Amino acid sequence: MKKILALVLVLALCLTAAVSLAEGIAKEDIKLGVITLHDDKSTYDANFINAVKEACANLGLEEGKNYVIVSGIEESDACRDTALDLVDDGCNIIFADSFGHEDFLIEAAKEHPEVEFCHATGTKAHTENLANFHNAFASIYEGRYLAGVAAGLKLNEIKEAGKLKGEVPMIGYVGAFPYAEVKSGYTSFYLGARSVCPDVIMKVQFTGSWYDETGEKTAAEALIGLGADLISQHADSMGAPTACETAGIPDVSYNGSTVDACPNTFIVASRINWVPYFEYIIGQRIAGEPIDTDWTGTIATGSVELTAVNTNAAAEGTEAKLEEIKAKLESGEVKVFDTATFTKDGAPVESYLADVDTDAAFTPDTEAIKDGYFDESSLRSAPYFDIDIDGIEIVNN
Repeated sequence: MKKILALVLVLALCLTAAVSLAEGIAKEDIKLGVITLHDDKSTYDANFINAVKEACANLGLEEGKNYVIVSGIEESDACRDTALDLVDDGCNIIFADSFGHEDFLIEAAKEHPEVEFCHATGTKAHTENLANFHNAFASIYEGRYLAGVAAGLKLNEIKEAGKLKGEVPMIGYVGAFPYAEVKSGYTSFYLGARSVCPDVIMKVQFTGSWYDETGEKTAAEALIGLGADLISQHADSMGAPTACETAGIPDVSYNGSTVDACPNTFIVASRINWVPYFEYIIGQRIAGEPIDTDWTGTIATGSVELTAVNTNAAAEGTEAKLEEIKAKLESGEVKVFDTATFTKDGAPVESYLADVDTDAAFTPDTEAIKDGYFDESSLRSAPYFDIDIDGIEIVNN
């Protein structure tokens, strides 16, 4: 009898939440709670913080009344506790920005089915089957591919000037972790560079942290010492860019321009523009419409961008070439992970099971090759490309 009553109570709560969400709420009653891993000293977190403020300003929402940002929340129980505190504070949408926040945000979502919980870079929304838990990402691999084209053009310029450090152009890449998100990013960057600089190679060094200014600087310096002619990164501090400025090595950054601090070496950066997503989830909540379980922004939605090219450091003709390739990406003429453009262990990749339905063992489960290309970010929003292709060497793992 107790079990039946408990089940009835759970169903009643879910029905109440569904009715509440379906009814929507007035704009003045919106309250968005945003959880970030670091503060705005991190280029990654600053990108989210700035997007929240811009989206809310566009919608006429006020800080404090309609949105609140809580920074420096670790990937631990602290995330769940912060989310629950935000619910108690009246938030009806909760957003967290870091991969490791996901499990803790899911716990909070289960406790509060009447509140919408949204998470960037996560992988579990489509398997958790919670009506109020959602993942979001963008096809940033297209932006990284474009940034790679800019890098390849610069490497060609260095090569033509006879200033390569080795026999062939070399990219050094500072990565946080050997996750699919990072591998997808550096592989798309490399393929973009190789599309215009065919003999380029890449060496990747991981730091084991999303934000470690000293570690990222040290990794960049080590890669420069190994002969890197250009550095890029998937890490969140100014460590790598400042190492490049000191050494006079060209740099392609991530999440925002570093031109003010690195005027002589910064070329361009790709980033996800999160403004469209924040406007979307707020709009859906007001309308009482469902939020996508997996939302993937694109170049077309304004969610994938490049910063302005720093013509002081970039190769001549970079801006025009980027516009040309951007148009081909938008039309579908260019596929970032076209299997004709890469091999693994010397062989073409004609079939590949990706880990889309993430489990503890990261078991491959879904065919990802479609019509001659790896179909990234359509089966879920977060990247799942994790193939170690030829031409890229992992320095440490």
